[in-house]
Amino acid sequence: MRVCVVGCGAVGSLFAAHLAQLDDVEVWAYDVSRAHVDAINANGLRLTGAGDVAGRLSATTDASELPPCDFGIVATKAMHTEGAIAATAHAFSDGAVATVQNGVGNEEMVAGHVGRVIRGTTFPAGKILEPGVVQWDVKGDTTLGPFEPQPAHADEIRQLADACTRGGMPTSAVDDARPAQWRKVIFNAATNPVGALTGLTHGRVCERPDLRALVSGLVDEGTAVATAQGIVLDADPEELIDHAAKPEVAYDHKASMLQDVEARRATEIDFLNGGIARFGRELSVPTPLNDAITQLVKGLEAAWEQR
Repeated sequence: MRVCVVGCGAVGSLFAAHLAQLDDVEVWAYDVSRAHVDAINANGLRLTGAGDVAGRLSATTDASELPPCDFGIVATKAMHTEGAIAATAHAFSDGAVATVQNGVGNEEMVAGHVGRVIRGTTFPAGKILEPGVVQWDVKGDTTLGPFEPQPAHADEIRQLADACTRGGMPTSAVDDARPAQWRKVIFNAATNPVGALTGLTHGRVCERPDLRALVSGLVDEGTAVATAQGIVLDADPEELIDHAAKPEVAYDHKASMLQDVEARRATEIDFLNGGIARFGRELSVPTPLNDAITQLVKGLEAAWEQR
């Protein structure tokens, strides 16, 4: 079994390093960072923090070097999905591709280039410390299921879920992956931009009553949009938010959007709050808070360009 992780940032590295623990899985990684790729090829990929894992795999910045793969796992930032899957699609001409990214809309982009798509949601998180080394901040489960318009075969979904689980990334194969996906979309859209705009970690956002009330308002809007699609969430986002705020879970974790803001990189706001607002407009569900948050973050990005 050969798996290619497309986008070997923090989350992609978690999957790549864990899958590389298995004797029956050959792991490749495609990433645009030459320093990261060179370090992986020279010294392997190392995770530290929530667990210490070291894996050997093949990495490249040249998509043409990728061999035919049974599975792809797309883990780029959402705004890079189209370019990444367009470059690597040839490797999956007879394979199935899963997206484990934030937000909504990634599956549709992947389906424009490959035939069989897996809708994925993952909660583990971290950050790159240096080329080839990733800090694993948050453990969590992953869910894989069919992308309904162009689904992978059920046995393929189970095979990939089993490999991830055996490698140390607990993963479930389900018939309907939308509840898990929207649970995370709502979770991220309610917390990530608030942290990004204030500079506060997840736990510090949650311990302020004023910000926690804003978070709840964003949750309510996202849940209403999911309900309008006939999606019943598989867990209460409010409970997950409070659980993650515990010191032993993710109190001090800087959300990926805050990491992007600190580095003055483009954020995934269009695929999180912007995505919820887009679905809301299509379904006639008001989302004023998500609209406002989207505009604020995009204004912050514009300020960097102005400077």
